[in-house]
Amino acid sequence: MSKIPFSDLETAAYCPRKLYYRRREDEITVPDEVTERRELAFRYGDLLAADREELATLPLAVEPDEFRSNLDHARHRFDGAWPEIRDPSEREQLTEGRECRGIVHKVLSLDVPTPAMVFTGDPPEQGVWEPQSVRLVAAAKALSWENEESVERAFVEYPTHGIVREISIGTRRKAAYRTAVEAARTLDGPPPRLTNDAKCGACDFRAECGVKTRSLKSLLGF
Repeated sequence: MSKIPFSDLETAAYCPRKLYYRRREDEITVPDEVTERRELAFRYGDLLAADREELATLPLAVEPDEFRSNLDHARHRFDGAWPEIRDPSEREQLTEGRECRGIVHKVLSLDVPTPAMVFTGDPPEQGVWEPQSVRLVAAAKALSWENEESVERAFVEYPTHGIVREISIGTRRKAAYRTAVEAARTLDGPPPRLTNDAKCGACDFRAECGVKTRSLKSLLGF
């Protein structure tokens, strides 16, 4: 049985129907702006030392002062792990687990090899978005499989905000991962559409999917 890409699991956790359409694409390319934003995660040392004017030229999602404050907070909060977060032992490592495979953006040499995954969008107020959490669990499980060591935590980075967070690979996250694995593995036709979901508005496949979205005004009867 072929191993499921991390990206498929993340998409399945977001919307199985989106995964159906995504798999029909000939090739998925990473936009240049995503690559540029992701690269910030490998420049933390320089960015902490950069002045406000230099930071203002970068693709940040927040003002330079907020960015520097967030990054400085991460440096102090994760003092023991910071040298590896700033300058990881392994970068962009292709990792294969029992069920899934994909690129781990950073492999940190801590008590056990620990994944740090980089996301270029906006973070939730706390923690990590569930589809991204599934991808983190996939990365942790793949590293665990390769190194024959249990990996029970991971780091998530939102470099355009200067935000770094640590998450535990607990029961709830593992259950969401298992649901995504099952959805990705059994997908052989278009699943039911989501209805009036905010996810649909930003989906690249909404025209093909045919889901009907309604404005808040129409939902309230205006």
